[in-house]
Amino acid sequence: MATGTWAHDSSKFKLQPFRIDLGGEIPRLKSLLNNTRLPAKALYSDAGPQKGIELDVLRDLKTEWSTTFDWEAQQAELNQLAQFTAVIEGQTVHFVHEKSTDPDAIPLILLHGWPGSFHEFLPIVKPLTQVNEKNVSFNVVVPSLPGFVFSSAPPANWTFDDTARIFNALMTDVLGYSVYALHGTDWGGAVGYSMYSSFNTTVRAAHFSFLPFFPPSAEELAENNITLSEIQKVTQEFYIEWRTTGMGYFIEQTTKPNDIGLALYDSPVGQLAWIGGKFKLWSDPRAGTPPSVLTNTAILTSISLYFLTESFSSSVWSYAQNPDGIKTVYSRAPTDAPLLFSQFPYDLGPWPEEYVAKIGNLVSYKLHDFGGHFAGLDNPPALIEDIRDIAMYFNIE
Repeated sequence: MATGTWAHDSSKFKLQPFRIDLGGEIPRLKSLLNNTRLPAKALYSDAGPQKGIELDVLRDLKTEWSTTFDWEAQQAELNQLAQFTAVIEGQTVHFVHEKSTDPDAIPLILLHGWPGSFHEFLPIVKPLTQVNEKNVSFNVVVPSLPGFVFSSAPPANWTFDDTARIFNALMTDVLGYSVYALHGTDWGGAVGYSMYSSFNTTVRAAHFSFLPFFPPSAEELAENNITLSEIQKVTQEFYIEWRTTGMGYFIEQTTKPNDIGLALYDSPVGQLAWIGGKFKLWSDPRAGTPPSVLTNTAILTSISLYFLTESFSSSVWSYAQNPDGIKTVYSRAPTDAPLLFSQFPYDLGPWPEEYVAKIGNLVSYKLHDFGGHFAGLDNPPALIEDIRDIAMYFNIE
């Protein structure tokens, strides 16, 4: 298997090594935090997190961000990853590229969504490059979606299909991989499914933990005689709650991205409330306890990346640019490439095996009893194990 090399004409893509250097912005960030007032007490103390982030949670996060949170330490950890930028179709694409020592390593691209970033895969990147007892390892590529953190904001009419196209070019034209596998979650699932469907000669395996299709309703499950497991029932309750009371952000960002994007552009506490509430609500209730590493530090690192790169506004525009990013009608990708799926209990929807099989060549379906929407942080060992299963099905013949 070809392990890939840099493009012969790297100047065509203006390929450059990249290091994060945002420490100079920290004094201003802390000044803004310290000069932002919060209410002395909650207006309705029993409202609960379903009505939005709770005041005491926000206050604790704000205090930690302005006092004990160490951006320099987090930046140093992120800079342990080999990072680069390339220009593809006029878009600056920031990406991680960590290679295995094994010449037969499988090329793999990891695709994040909102309000995540490449940071949410930090716990799994280097472990995936290590050769395990089954002689499986990966060359791992983690791009930042257009408009997210260090990738440039795309044109106004940019879609996930456009992102799929330039990410396929990143893997093939820039990095020189003739075939590769992918993992996608959240909007990365939408981009990944487009890649799986449209570039079926280069994408030879795909793993998802989130699909760009709305899960079936209770009525649809009954009509199809599908009985959910106890774990899936937990996810179903979580999904019903999200569809009924948790989609306010989704509608706002799809219809009025400028309102929220400009309102919170220079407000770290505003972004903390808007994004931090999602991290808290969409993760396993046991988040921060092993195997989860989704701690306050992880949440603050993710939000720091948004604020310090001034990319919050462009990130929310991804919703307005893709109003049909999550589809109601299931379609099957025209490919025989194997598809693997992992269901985590506190993700935003349950996708039964019968429905995942509608969209591709399903070869593996796994249920987990721990984890949420950000599996790379909330249950990294399980996600690593499931992604490694790609090796059982990856075939370039």
